[in-house]
Amino acid sequence: MTTASPTSVDSAPIPPEESDPGGGVLGGRYRALTLGIVSVVLLLAFEATAVNTAMPVAARQLDGLQLYAFAFSGYFTTTLFALVVSGQWCDRRGPLQPLFTGIAVFGAGLVVAGAAPGMWVFVAGRAIQGIGGGLVIVALYVVVGRAYPERLRPAVFAAFSSAWVLPSIVGPVVSGAVTDHLGWRWVFLAVPVLILLPLAVMGPALRRSEREQPVAKGADFDRRRTRLAAMAALGAGLLQYAGQRLDLIGLLPALAGAALLVPAVLGLLPAGTLRAARGLPTVILLRGVAAGAFFAAEAFIPLMMVTQRGLSPTLAGLTLTSGGLSWALGSWLQGRPGAERYREAMIRWGFLLTAVAIAGAALVLVPAVPAWVAAAAWGVGGIGMGLTVASVSVLMMKLSAPEDAGANSASLQMSDALGNVLLVGLSGVLFSALGGGSVAAARGGGGGTGSAGAFTVIFLTMAGVALVGAVLGGRVRRA
Repeated sequence: MTTASPTSVDSAPIPPEESDPGGGVLGGRYRALTLGIVSVVLLLAFEATAVNTAMPVAARQLDGLQLYAFAFSGYFTTTLFALVVSGQWCDRRGPLQPLFTGIAVFGAGLVVAGAAPGMWVFVAGRAIQGIGGGLVIVALYVVVGRAYPERLRPAVFAAFSSAWVLPSIVGPVVSGAVTDHLGWRWVFLAVPVLILLPLAVMGPALRRSEREQPVAKGADFDRRRTRLAAMAALGAGLLQYAGQRLDLIGLLPALAGAALLVPAVLGLLPAGTLRAARGLPTVILLRGVAAGAFFAAEAFIPLMMVTQRGLSPTLAGLTLTSGGLSWALGSWLQGRPGAERYREAMIRWGFLLTAVAIAGAALVLVPAVPAWVAAAAWGVGGIGMGLTVASVSVLMMKLSAPEDAGANSASLQMSDALGNVLLVGLSGVLFSALGGGSVAAARGGGGGTGSAGAFTVIFLTMAGVALVGAVLGGRVRRA
């Protein structure tokens, strides 16, 4: 999943009595805009579920199983840069241009990945996708903050999560069938066709929204923030490369990566984020913790089901379907009337459910445990993520000033991307160091104790990260 969850924006609020003449997000004023932006989330969701299903086959056929995690984290590495650019672009020119540009770049990345002759070119295609995804996701949230009143935003975010339901059901089946009968490349090459849908649906509604709330032309881009974003992306890339080498020579790029990444993150995220200062900094930090733990585990579930339990790509992808469905349920629950008073508790319970789900998925490594247990566990995790991510996003909006809309949106998404880069990258290092890639590749899907141990360590580590998030959940309120 590319988390299409809410962020913080409170720009140009509209009086409640004037803002919702149609009765809700699908009322007369908001219907076209809601359908348009949800269609973009639908595109991202279908791509994510399809890629998760096809990735084990793609990595094997490209002789790149050792770079399996890099294919996921590479996406989020370039996203780090694109998020900052998009936030500034939205603040200075409005969200329309970065949104449409991001969709086009996202499609180009899919084509590069689908035509890749080797694993490194495939990773490059995923990196191009990350640039497009970073531009799109911030622009979407700025649209929500500018166009919807505060009382309707939880419903919009619940609609974002609901957009994952259909792709979660259909995506693995379609992607698995295409992978089995036509080849994994067509999974990537066919998805760009879906770009036409959001462009057609949301174009007129977005232009009308910008006419109603024109954006004051701001100053030029902040070169310092742009430079820090480039440093963060380059530093994260170097750390991932060093993690794949696992030798003394790898220490050089590791040190260089850390030297670039640490000061960049400190300069880009709100003060106090890395030490979990109360209020906004902790809210931003928790987004990265939640996304990183959940998606690092999710990235390895299809590979585990294929290599350890001998499932087909279709069935392995369907294991994740329950998570997409229950995520929408969790998001819907947090948006119910009266839920606001339990926001902190929902974040804590969401992290706890996520930890239980990740640990539960690891049980499938025991041969006597049925394979469907992983799907059941991921259904529990989806509820937890729906509660956590949506609640974190609602709090982010509440704690943000109107003039900080784009920057705070970028910070929230940067935390998401950074969590994915670091924890998916860490999972890849653990997988390679414990022999998971070589054992799984050598056995061609038969599994073994080496790869089983690698999966076990990854899942238990990510469950522990989720538990840390539950502990930090009590710091989302201001002192």
